[in-house]
This record gives sequence, structure tokens and C-alpha cells, in this order.
Amino acid sequence: MHNFEESLAMSKAQAEEPWWELVYRAAFPNFAGMIYVADDGWAQRGGIDRVITLSSGKTVAVDEKSRSKNYPDILWEYWSVEGKTKGWCAKDLACDYIAYAFVPSKTCYLLPALQLRKAWIRHRLKWVDLGKKEENGFRIVRAINDGYVTVSVAVPIRESLDAIRDAMVIAW
Repeated sequence: MHNFEESLAMSKAQAEEPWWELVYRAAFPNFAGMIYVADDGWAQRGGIDRVITLSSGKTVAVDEKSRSKNYPDILWEYWSVEGKTKGWCAKDLACDYIAYAFVPSKTCYLLPALQLRKAWIRHRLKWVDLGKKEENGFRIVRAINDGYVTVSVAVPIRESLDAIRDAMVIAW
């Protein structure tokens, strides 16, 4: 069983890791600084964990996800509270990117949030159906918490990236 307070404390501790700055310096050549959004409020509820400032003055909002083990998939959380509150891939977010990090391999995927959302809308039925059958690396992950259940589908990394890339192409 997951404990929300313990998970939140672990998330906040992870946010202080110095490797996040290394990730953002590598991702944004004109990186100038960053601020962690620690307090609950509209930004946190909109999926903003960190605000990156570029030398041009532009800001970039990021939702940070990290996994303590390496996995061959990205967990697309579609129910934060099953049947009640949509998860991060199934709701509109205020962030620009999802930074999805695998800590042991020191690998972070910087996923554009709008295209990720479009990929979810296009592929959710197929992915969830495959997850229920556990086909081709897909599986449904149910995290039991105190009083609620969080539900995600594990989508292989390559499939996730291909779906997001395809969401960037517009044909008319």
C-alpha cells in the first residue's frame, strides 16, 4: 500500500537532487535558472513542479516524474483517484513538458505535454485494452493507496515516443 504523505516526501526529496539541474542544462542550451514549485496550489495541481528560466527571459514549466528503477516502459497515469480524478496523462495540464526520469540509468525523457496529451487521446483505448491482456509489454498498474487507487498503463518506451512524435505531425 502506498502512503500519500510518504510518496510526497520522497518526491520533494527527489526534487532537490542536483541531477535535475544537469538535465535542464543539457536540455536547454540557454538555461539560466530554475525554481522548484513546492507548495500546493494552482501550479502544482496543473502539473508544474519546476519552472525553468532561459536567458531570453522565457519560462518553461515542467512536471517531474522519476522512477527509482529502470523499466522498459513509461507509466501513463490515467486515474489519480480511480473513477474520480483523472491522472496526469488524461487531463489538461499547465506545464510545457513532462520530465520522465529513470534514476539508475541517469536517463530523462523530456516529453512535450500537449503532444503527450494528444497521443493519449489517440491511443488510450488500445493501450488500456492491451494492458488488460498484458500483451506486448503493456500492463495495467494499480497502486493501492490509503482510501483510493491510482491506475496507470505501462506503455513501452519506443511506443510512447512514437505516439508522441506522431502527434507532432499535422496533415491536412
